[in-house]
Amino acid sequence: MHRAPKTMRPRQGRPAAGVRSSERLKSSVTRIAPKASQSAQRNYERYLAFARAEAQAGNSIGAENYYQHAEHFLRSMRSTGEKTTAQPDRHPRSDRP
Repeated sequence: MHRAPKTMRPRQGRPAAGVRSSERLKSSVTRIAPKASQSAQRNYERYLAFARAEAQAGNSIGAENYYQHAEHFLRSMRSTGEKTTAQPDRHPRSDRP
């Protein structure tokens, strides 16, 4: 009888080969722990500040991530009708016109 080969399951809790855990997913921006009582307006402004800091540091991937978070809170404010003076941030993107 022929046995089927065992399937390999990925190891959990271990870093990828060749990457130290201290190097993974590190950002150049110091983050403040979020508070549940913050309004969408404050979160929007907070993520815009993070995005701008990442963009200045030359990390376009990190900046885009934070811009997407800010956009989420902007949409949240619009859908709930929360009064806001926030305007979408027109950040420069090299891959879009």
